[in-house]
Amino acid sequence: MSSDDWTDLENDAVVASYFSMLSDELAGRPYNKAAHNRSLQEQTGRSRGSIEFKQCNVSAAAKGFGLPTIKGYQPRFNFQMSLAEAISRWLARNSEWERALCETSKAGLVEVSSLYIGAVPTVRNAAQPEGLDQMLAVARRFDVAGRNERNRALGRAGEECVFHYERAQLCQFGRDDLASRVRWVSQEDGDGAGYDIASFTPEGRERLIEVKTTNGWERTPFHISRNELEVASARREDWYLFRLYEFARSPKAFELRPPLEAHVELTATSFQADFN
Repeated sequence: MSSDDWTDLENDAVVASYFSMLSDELAGRPYNKAAHNRSLQEQTGRSRGSIEFKQCNVSAAAKGFGLPTIKGYQPRFNFQMSLAEAISRWLARNSEWERALCETSKAGLVEVSSLYIGAVPTVRNAAQPEGLDQMLAVARRFDVAGRNERNRALGRAGEECVFHYERAQLCQFGRDDLASRVRWVSQEDGDGAGYDIASFTPEGRERLIEVKTTNGWERTPFHISRNELEVASARREDWYLFRLYEFARSPKAFELRPPLEAHVELTATSFQADFN
C-alpha cells in the first residue's frame, strides 16, 4: 500500500467528521472546520491540506449517493470507491440520519408558491457535468434510487410539498374552486393509482402527478414502477412526473412528460420470475 492510500479506518474518520459538519450546516448550527481538521490530523497523521482535499472527495462521493453536500467543500472527483464504501458504512450505522433530514427540510421549507421549477437536465440543454460517470457508478453500486424509494419519510414529505404547491398555484390563478378539489391520492387511497396527487391545470384539465423526491442533485437516479409507466402511457395527456431535488436544503423541481424515454434512460433493475 502506498503512503497516499487511505485506510478504511482513515476513510471512516473523515466521513464521520464530514457528516457531523453537514448535519450542523443543514440544521443552521455553527461548526468549526479548522477544529475538525485538527482532530483528523491527530487521528490519521495526515496533513491539513490532505484532509481538506479528502473532504472535497467526500463531497463528490456524497453527491453520487444523492445526498446534500457541505457548501465549502466543492466536489473533487476521481476518488477511490473505498471512500464511497465508507459513506455506505456510515449511512448503515446511522440509519435515522436521512429520515431526520425530512423534518429539517419541512421546518425550513420555502414558501411552496415560490418553489423553483426549472428545465429538465438533459445533454441538449446543458453540458455533461464533471464526474457524471463516477457519480452514476456510485448510484448504481449502492442502489441510490432504491434507497430514496424506500425512504418513506422523504417520499411523504415531497408529496406533501407538491400537494400544497398545486393548491397554491391554482389559488394564484383565481381557481380556488379547483384548489379545494386537489387530492393527495397516495395518502387518501394508498399506492397503486400510478400517481400521487390529483390536481388540475388552471383551465380545469386533470393533472395527475407522480412525485419523486431526493435530497441530492437534479441528476440523481430514481425508481419508477411498471404501473406508473403504464398509467403514464395510458394517460399521457394528463400525467406528469414531478421531480423534487435538493429537498433538504432549498427544494427545486422540474417536470417530465410522457414518453419518459425522451428524457431518461429506463433500465430494468429486477425481473419477475413466473413458473412455467
